[in-house]
Amino acid sequence: MSFPAEAAVVEATATGLADRLRRNRLSRRDTLWLFGAATSATVLQGCAVSPVTGERILVGMSPEQEKQVDAQQAPQQFSQDLGAIQDDAVNRYVAGVGQRLQGGVQRRDMPYNYRVLNANYVNAYTFPAGAMGVTRGIMTEMKDESELAALLGHELGHVNARHAAQRQGQAMVAQVAVAGLTVAAGDSSWAPLVGMGGQVGASALLANYSRDHEREADALGQDYLVKAGYPAQGMVGLHQLLVEGHERQPSVLETMFSSHPMSTERRDTARRLAQTKYATSAKAPPQRERFMDSTASLRRLKPTIDACKNGESALAGKQLEPAQQQFAAALKHAPRDYAANLRMGQTLQAMGRAGDASRFVQTAREVYPQEAQAMKLGATLKLGLRDPAGAYADLQAYDRVLPGDAGVLFLKGVALEGQGQRQAAAQHYAGFLRVTQQGQAAQYSASRLKSWGYLK
Repeated sequence: MSFPAEAAVVEATATGLADRLRRNRLSRRDTLWLFGAATSATVLQGCAVSPVTGERILVGMSPEQEKQVDAQQAPQQFSQDLGAIQDDAVNRYVAGVGQRLQGGVQRRDMPYNYRVLNANYVNAYTFPAGAMGVTRGIMTEMKDESELAALLGHELGHVNARHAAQRQGQAMVAQVAVAGLTVAAGDSSWAPLVGMGGQVGASALLANYSRDHEREADALGQDYLVKAGYPAQGMVGLHQLLVEGHERQPSVLETMFSSHPMSTERRDTARRLAQTKYATSAKAPPQRERFMDSTASLRRLKPTIDACKNGESALAGKQLEPAQQQFAAALKHAPRDYAANLRMGQTLQAMGRAGDASRFVQTAREVYPQEAQAMKLGATLKLGLRDPAGAYADLQAYDRVLPGDAGVLFLKGVALEGQGQRQAAAQHYAGFLRVTQQGQAAQYSASRLKSWGYLK
């Protein structure tokens, strides 16, 4: 196996890390490196007729493959965004709005599903077959149900026009692991922080459509909106919200604007259509009262969500003390908030306070035992606290909740190596290399296998 140009650096890192693993003396930098190093990628590839226009389009996956991508990748991405909120009533409400819109779509046989995510940044995204996530960060910014319907309608537009399949046909890589993006940023000691909270989040990789795709999704979404009995003005209100938010606090909407560009132009187009093509819809009710009643429990968390947004922006800027202060403010409002506890744990880990971080991560696990990210963070903290056996147990728990994460396969190898179980560690490193041979984790795995005589 050959190594890329930076192999010498990675081999030196591997040698030093291996020595510290033997002595159970992992540093803060080591554990941060481990948390951010693992990544995997899947490429899918083909020509079809657009369900919307009837014209031929270049696509990279069949409808069945679109469904497979949703089934395999969506759970991983939703977990990266800290899972669905633990509020069944709000999730049912959002799903109900989506189902109302589905009556007007072209691909009615797709397995659409909806959830509000614990992510604090402002965005929404969908997988190719309609597995959809709406962040709690945008839910607390919208004013009425028509704006929510516009948001969901836009994402339904992407699914029905098969935009993700078209991007795949143009060599899109279906990659949803934040770690792969953060490692590419260069300084691996900061890897878990670069993409935190979606500032450069994995969802941007899902939703970075072309300008023409965005225009088409807007047009489709506004049409679905009106067909479902909402005023076309809902799409105008949604874009106005985003424009004002970006002007007021650009960093908070960085992901939304990188993945859904041109909101000013899009707002003006939506306004023109609302005043002309859809003028009769102006009398339709925007359902503000129903929206407010149905989202009251979530909107009570707005101080926590806003503080988390600010904390994540500070983390992205490597400002640890301001980040800690923001997450402390978030926890003051909601001590048992999963996202705030997890982010505080990540902040304290970056500050070298693994013991303090572990307490917040444990609270996060107690609050949301079905969500996997606290398990992975807990495992890397235990590696830093010289407990590779405990780390391995946490990674086993992660695998039971969210199987299929190649990065966890790599981290299991590290934990086994830390326990002196070289043969078992080698099997995990080899398994990881069967998934991907790109990135620092792959280089580390290869260097260990080479030094142990398994590779030449």
